Parts: sequence; structure tokens; C-alpha cells
Amino acid sequence: MSAGSRAWIKPAAAAAVVLALAGVGYATFSSREVAPDVTFISIAGDKISTQGLRGKVVMVNFWATSCTTCVHEMPAMVDTYNKFKGQGLEFVAVAMQYDPPNYVVNFTETRKLPFIVALDSGGDIAKSFGDVTLTPTTFVIGKDGAILKRYVGEPDFAQLHALLQKAL
Repeated sequence: MSAGSRAWIKPAAAAAVVLALAGVGYATFSSREVAPDVTFISIAGDKISTQGLRGKVVMVNFWATSCTTCVHEMPAMVDTYNKFKGQGLEFVAVAMQYDPPNYVVNFTETRKLPFIVALDSGGDIAKSFGDVTLTPTTFVIGKDGAILKRYVGEPDFAQLHALLQKAL
């Protein structure tokens, strides 16, 4: 093969790489994890489903009153909710199965939590979200129901706010 007849190989290889990367990007984008279809039961007894929250950006925060990081981050979660609720943010704080309901109610009332607080009495909601066992774990769910971000531990609130601003 002469040098002239091989001149097309590099551009063809580059095009193949670009197409492969585009395919990976498309597959990654098109196969985003969707939030599970669950129904939260709030401490007030209200039922809220993930299906009913479609069209809104939603934060789902798994926490426990016995979790020091959860207790520490809660004021910043309240501030985040208050900052973005006017733009359509919904927030569900899900108390873990092992958290005594009376502790959850007391925590919610004494701290005047402004968002939905739900009990996961059977642990089914945590299982549905990928078997959440570590607290705090927070999911940001887009308007289309896709999970945009999962935070294990306290999130970087500046990054979280930027994500919410973009999603809302």
C-alpha cells in the first residue's frame, strides 16, 4: 500500500472514534436511572407518589434522628428548600425504618421542618431507591422523573444549588 492510499485511514479511524463516543454518550444519556414509583406516607398521613410529583424537581432525603450528619445538615436542607420552593422544588425527607416515629414527629415539630416528612416504616422506600442504608442519602430527581444526582453524606450545597438552579 502506498502512502497516498493509506491517507484515508487516520480520518476514518478518527470518525469511528467520534461515532463510538457519541454512541456511548447517547447510551449514557438515554439510560438515565428513573426514580422508582413509590408512595410516601407523610407524618400527617398524606400520600404522595413519585408519579404525582412528575413535572417538578424533587429532592428525596433519607435521614434519621440518630444520624449526627443528618441532624447537622438539616438546617442547610431547610435553607435549600426555602430558597427553591418558589421555583417549584418539592422536598421529601424520608425517615429510615429504624427511626422511632415519635422521634421523627418530635424532630419535625421542634425544628419546624417546612417540607414533607415521611416515614419508611417497612423499609420499602429505601429498598426501592437502591437499598439505601447509609444516611444521609439524598436524590435529586428531574422533572422527567430521572435521577439527576445521588449524594451519600452531606452534599456540597453550592454544587447542589447550582444543580437545582439548572434543573428548575
